[in-house]
Amino acid sequence: MIPSNRYTDVLPIGMGSFGLVCSAKDTLKQISVAIKKISKPFSNPVLAKRTFRELSLLKLLQHQNIISLNDVFMSPQDDIYFVSDLLGTDLHRLLSTTRLESQYIQYFIFQILSGLKYVHAAGVIHRDLKPSNILVNENCDLKICDFGLARATELQMTGYVATRYYRAPEIMLTWQHYDNKVDMWSVGCIFAEMLEGKVLFPGTDHVNQFSIITELLGTPSDEVIKSICSENTSRFVQSLPKREKVSFKERFPNSDALGI
Repeated sequence: MIPSNRYTDVLPIGMGSFGLVCSAKDTLKQISVAIKKISKPFSNPVLAKRTFRELSLLKLLQHQNIISLNDVFMSPQDDIYFVSDLLGTDLHRLLSTTRLESQYIQYFIFQILSGLKYVHAAGVIHRDLKPSNILVNENCDLKICDFGLARATELQMTGYVATRYYRAPEIMLTWQHYDNKVDMWSVGCIFAEMLEGKVLFPGTDHVNQFSIITELLGTPSDEVIKSICSENTSRFVQSLPKREKVSFKERFPNSDALGI
């Protein structure tokens, strides 16, 4: 339950990774805010860990391109609420209705990379970068949000992270050994989506996803194939047709030369 003595005009605006998101008026600070409800995060260990991880990181990460945590409270029903800045939309919604001009693409990418540089400098990998996790306001100010899957860099990492369209090949191939470059892959996919107005690698499953990737980037080198931990995955990659890398200039013919 949201405390009505402080937060008024509560309206649902969408769903985050693990809960409902509402807009509201913070009568104490006299600002508009977003309130994310995480339903019963202590009902299972996985959700509890993700909730604690996101709360810890939001308190740690303070940057103009990272969503800020203004307040946190718990309901009698054991639901947790995160209160943060309210921005007008997200990049997914924006791209579904608008074809971005070059100067906006440049400004958005600059802000994404600025926020991500700060996150990586703190030893954190977001692991779920996608357009719906990038918030934008009417002034084109941008903030990265949804750190429920983020974590500190470790030698072994969970493989099943990130939405498939933006998932780096090393997550699909090695499953456990990767670093913050997986976030850079996601940024590249988002950049291409801003350029074209459509998803770059719209795979229907893991197999199809990797096949589509090789159509653009070519067959992985022998060195990459040898680094694959799973024998089944290695055999699958070697079974694919040999493909040459496609020039980005050819793939994105209408894009600014500096951008590619």
